[in-house]
Amino acid sequence: MKRLAPFVVLFSFAGPGSAQGTEVLPSPYAGEESRPVKSLSREDIAELRRGGGWGLAKAAELNGVPGPAHLLELKDDIPLSAEKVSEILAVFERMREDAIAEGARLLAGERALEEAFRARTVTKKSLGKMLADIERSRARLRYIHLVAHLDTPALLTAEQIARYRLLRGYDSQGCSTSSPRHDPKVGHRQHH
Repeated sequence: MKRLAPFVVLFSFAGPGSAQGTEVLPSPYAGEESRPVKSLSREDIAELRRGGGWGLAKAAELNGVPGPAHLLELKDDIPLSAEKVSEILAVFERMREDAIAEGARLLAGERALEEAFRARTVTKKSLGKMLADIERSRARLRYIHLVAHLDTPALLTAEQIARYRLLRGYDSQGCSTSSPRHDPKVGHRQHH
C-alpha cells in the first residue's frame, strides 16, 4: 500500500482540480472555423491558385537542385544569359500551368471533404475515397514541382548552381539566414 500512496495523492490533487474551476484553454484551431476551406489557410489557397511551390520541392531545393522560380528571381546575380533565362522560363511556365490545374483539383477535393462533413453525409467509405483523391492530387502537385527542379540543373553550370545556393543562403548545414535575399520564412515554410 505504501507504494501506491504517492499515486493516490497525485490523483487526488489532479482529479477534483481538473473537474472543477479549471480554466479551459481554447483549441489551437480557434478562429479557423471561418476559413473558406477549413483545412487550408488563406495563404495556402493563394499559393495553390497561383501555382506556387507550397514547400513541396524542399527535397530538391535543400539538396542543391535549384528550381526555376528562384533561378528567375536571381537571374542577374547568378548571372544567367538571355538564352538560359528563356529556357528556364519555359520550364517555369510549364510547371506553373500544371501546378495551377492540379492545385485547383486539390482545392476541389478539400472543399468536397469539408462539404461532406458539414452536411453530415460523409461515411467511412466515402471518406476513404475522398482522402485518396486528395492525396493523389497532392502527390501529383509535388511531382510537378520536383520535376521542374530535375529539369533545371542541366541548363546550368556547376558554378551557377553554387552561386544560386550562396544567394539563397544555403550552406552545408542547410538553410541559413545570412543572405539578405533569402527569406527564412519562405525557405522553411510548413504547410498547414
